[in-house]
Amino acid sequence: MTETGTPVVAGWFAGEGDAFRLLGTRCSGCASVFFPREDVHCRNPGCSGGDLVEVPLSRRGRVWSYTDSRYRPPSPYVTDPELPWVPCALIAVELESERMVVLGQAAPGVTVAHLAVGMEVEVVPGVLLGEAGATWTTWQWRPTGVA
Repeated sequence: MTETGTPVVAGWFAGEGDAFRLLGTRCSGCASVFFPREDVHCRNPGCSGGDLVEVPLSRRGRVWSYTDSRYRPPSPYVTDPELPWVPCALIAVELESERMVVLGQAAPGVTVAHLAVGMEVEVVPGVLLGEAGATWTTWQWRPTGVA
C-alpha cells in the first residue's frame, strides 16, 4: 500500500527538520500576526487595513496549557473504529514574539506526565494516518531537547 504525505490543511505549515514552520500572516497596517493564516482581510477590529504577508512563525514557545484527549474525536477526524482509542496530549503553546497561543497535538511519546506550564516546546512535523493507507502530515509540539 502506497502512502502519500498530504498536509491536513494546505498552506498552514512548510519545511522539513529544523526548517519546519507553521505559516501565518502579518498585516502590514497594524503588524498583527494570525494563525491560522488569513488571506482576505486583517482580523484586528482596530486596523484600518493593510496587505497580508505570509510569515513563518516561531519554532519554539512555552506551554500555556495542556490536557489529554480521552475520547474518540468526531468526524472529520479519521480513526479506525475497530482499534481502541489511544489518548494523546493536546498542548496550547504561547509564541512570545507573535503574542499568540497555538493549539496542537503532542509528538508521539509525549504525555501529560512530561508537560508543565511554562516549559519550552518546539514545533515538529507530525503524521496522522488516514483511510486507505493515506498519510496526512500535520504539526505537533515536543519538549525541547527530546529526540
